Amino acid sequence: MMKEWTVVVVGGGYAGIHAVKAVWKQNAAEAGDRKLRILLMDPNPYHLRKVLLFKPAVGEDPITVPWNRLLPESASFVQGNACKVNASAKQLEYQNAEGQIEHVAYDALVISIGSVAREAEAGLGGITLSGKEAASRIKEQWMHNMRAARLEDKAEERQRLLTAAVAGAGITGIETASELAYAMKEEAVRQGLNPAEVRVHLLNSQDRLFAEGPVKASRKLEEELGKCGVAVHHRKKAVREDNGSLRLSDGTTLPVGLTVWTLGLVANPAVRSLGLPVTDDGRLLVDESYRVHNSQGVYAIGDCAYIVDPVSGEAARMTCKEAIPQAQRLGKIMAADRSGSPAPRHKQVMDGFTIGLGPGRGMTWTRKWGLDIIISGNLSYKIKRFVWDYASMLKS
Repeated sequence: MMKEWTVVVVGGGYAGIHAVKAVWKQNAAEAGDRKLRILLMDPNPYHLRKVLLFKPAVGEDPITVPWNRLLPESASFVQGNACKVNASAKQLEYQNAEGQIEHVAYDALVISIGSVAREAEAGLGGITLSGKEAASRIKEQWMHNMRAARLEDKAEERQRLLTAAVAGAGITGIETASELAYAMKEEAVRQGLNPAEVRVHLLNSQDRLFAEGPVKASRKLEEELGKCGVAVHHRKKAVREDNGSLRLSDGTTLPVGLTVWTLGLVANPAVRSLGLPVTDDGRLLVDESYRVHNSQGVYAIGDCAYIVDPVSGEAARMTCKEAIPQAQRLGKIMAADRSGSPAPRHKQVMDGFTIGLGPGRGMTWTRKWGLDIIISGNLSYKIKRFVWDYASMLKS
């Protein structure tokens, strides 16, 4: 009778779904003596397209995908939260959708539970873009402001209601600010308001935007944001929003109807409860082939893993463009470990980013042959849409 090889993948984000696909493809290519059983575990009954979290804040576009659209027929979905890993017994303890504790045995375990948005401290006002519910509240707030502005006679108060601020100017902040400006201007026209009065402020604590790229890419990005109606403020942080006034780190204030916090990512706090070795900032310690330290048969990829390039010594960033190649490489690594042959090692991805700037707008930067290549406008937006769909294994 053919032996069964059970692989459990915990986390159905970008790293997780691509890991399932990679393991399945590798097993099909090998045609070995073991029948493959893949279990994907995630708290949600769907795949969440996390890089599109700003979409529910500005419109109606769906950002979830049913599991049956993504998983191969040989894979099963289990809704639950991983609780603890018993690496010596090769057993995972988890809480199912009904809140009951269950256990599942595995031959190989992949931890890909990703990251969560860094929340603004309680009492600072505004809304952190942390999930679908928060995004919906953001939309409700600015839509309410629009309706109130239509009835407001005082020019100063109407202007405040038509003003939003995005605190945090990473890629999520940039994309959120540009989409918000576009959506608010469109709604202003529908409400009979002057779209020129809509203002969106982007607060950047650094000297320039997009520190990952060259200065000329930063300048181009700021220029494109200006065309979208977004004003960028460098070397300024949001401190606190109170009664429609946003206080900044330089002591000045902005009258706003809405503040959105986009403060970056931190490793999923659930990582610390698994009983596996972690870094001080809560990421799983792995070797150059994604094996979790002192935990045979356990691998980790994506935002929840501390992965260091063996050549450059640089740690991988928390981006889906890093996680997907890791997942694709993991299939070959796991096959090599099963056969006892040398496993592939982690490699850095090519320098390059594509940033969406609202419908039909974007900026793409890559470095090739020592040259900085920058593309903007509709072509860049098409590239971005392709990247979004590819990350979720959807056809553009």
